[in-house]
Amino acid sequence: MDGLDSAGCYVGRVWRQGIGPCLVHLREGRVTDITSRTAPTLRDLLERPDPAAFARASPGEDLGPLAALLATSEEAGPETTRLLSPNDLQAVKACGVTFAGSMIERVIEERAAGDASRAEGIRARVAAVIGDSLRGLVPGSEKAAEVKRLLQAEGLWSQYLEVGIGPDAEVFTKAQPMSAVGYGASVGLHPISRWNNPEPEVVLAVNSRGEICGGALGNDVNLRDVEGRSALLLGKAKDNNAAASIGPFIRLFDGGFGLDDLRRAELSLEVLGQDGFRMTGRSSMTEISRDPADLVAQTRGRHHQYPDGFMLYCGTMFAPVQDRDGPGQGFTHHVGDRVTISAPGLGALVNTVRLATEAPEWTFGTAALIRNLAGRGLL
Repeated sequence: MDGLDSAGCYVGRVWRQGIGPCLVHLREGRVTDITSRTAPTLRDLLERPDPAAFARASPGEDLGPLAALLATSEEAGPETTRLLSPNDLQAVKACGVTFAGSMIERVIEERAAGDASRAEGIRARVAAVIGDSLRGLVPGSEKAAEVKRLLQAEGLWSQYLEVGIGPDAEVFTKAQPMSAVGYGASVGLHPISRWNNPEPEVVLAVNSRGEICGGALGNDVNLRDVEGRSALLLGKAKDNNAAASIGPFIRLFDGGFGLDDLRRAELSLEVLGQDGFRMTGRSSMTEISRDPADLVAQTRGRHHQYPDGFMLYCGTMFAPVQDRDGPGQGFTHHVGDRVTISAPGLGALVNTVRLATEAPEWTFGTAALIRNLAGRGLL
């Protein structure tokens, strides 16, 4: 797979036909099953003192070349051997409004009340007042407080600006443990949505001690019209069948890769429609307003523990405005869109857009995992 580093330590999960979910390590382009009693789950692997060293030293079973697994993973059936989302027991959390560009788009969604046809005019008016005043602001700083006072005086203050430049980050539950999908799977849109888009993001893998162990790519599927109608609809907009995608692997931190590399990550996005439409975009972690370590600290602490760790979407600067269905309508998904999110060192995450009601139902949860592992003598 393009974008993977031959020196990197990549771990993930594979559904093996007739067996169930297995922990895997990528070795010289081949996939190795390293599931064991000492690390039956990805959660257990991340609890080890040095997850990368443990993965590299673990004996395993060769499952074949990665290229073959990628091919069988696309739109695979429920029992087909395929890549899964690399996380398992971890909570799936997300931070929003962490980039200035997407912050402005959230304000536009709010003022448009979810109506895409109003967005272009509102965007022009908001830009005329805000301009570049939000770029480079340190959230919670005195300068940010001064900008807040100015915007309030102009009648442009918003709940999205509060979490974007105020002291407290937005942290929400994106999906339930075991519900995220991986490479090749369908991603789901709630059928009530008519204005939506992909969100390319870096996803942090964090253990129960709050240690960031590595990172992956993620698609935080976004329903702009639903959330735009009311922020109280965030759960309905964000947590749906197949609405969280993570993968293709978690790249573990080691001597050659660490948090600073994720801080410099450059994400690319491509959407290819069955109608011939093509859209590209990018999201640079160098432009994030809040440091990833701060996002983790605001998620986990004495106020909130995660005994199985968590995956944390860091937010995106990507906010699509390219017209698709008509002038002034902006971008929205069509069923069948192929979405590719990629970054050097992290690989590529590929999914096909479906309605959440048409994507495969989520049926294998935590109880099923425990029974499966017990039946295999791994607990």
